[in-house]
Amino acid sequence: MTYSETPVEDAPFAVAPERPVQDTVEASVEDTVEDTAAVAAAFQPLVGGSPFAEVDPRRLHLLRDVEMGISVELGRTRMKVQEVLSLAPGVVLELDRAAGSPVDVLVNGTLMARGEVVVVDEEFAVRITEVVSADTDSRPRA
Repeated sequence: MTYSETPVEDAPFAVAPERPVQDTVEASVEDTVEDTAAVAAAFQPLVGGSPFAEVDPRRLHLLRDVEMGISVELGRTRMKVQEVLSLAPGVVLELDRAAGSPVDVLVNGTLMARGEVVVVDEEFAVRITEVVSADTDSRPRA
């Protein structure tokens, strides 16, 4: 018996002919909307700000050894692919910030502070001038 001769009930998969495809799609969309409404009803909106605002200090010790990536963003620029491909030693990239402007200190990609670039023992460093709070615009400057 070839595959085309296999009875529908013996086939590895089959579409039930009793409902037209459009009815099946509409029913699927209705089910998805109902499921989404059920999930939204199950999770009420947060009231009173961030749930992390009142972290129990006794539990902070659990996180003390977790390493986090910290980066400092001096500025940004946009370039076309052709310009990126033509980068070579000696090319100067102009950034969107003036010399002496504060730099952004990002922790795991989230702005946590701003500071100024300094030199310590012949290496670059950042002196923190502002710690970003939840009230402050915490997006890196574009």
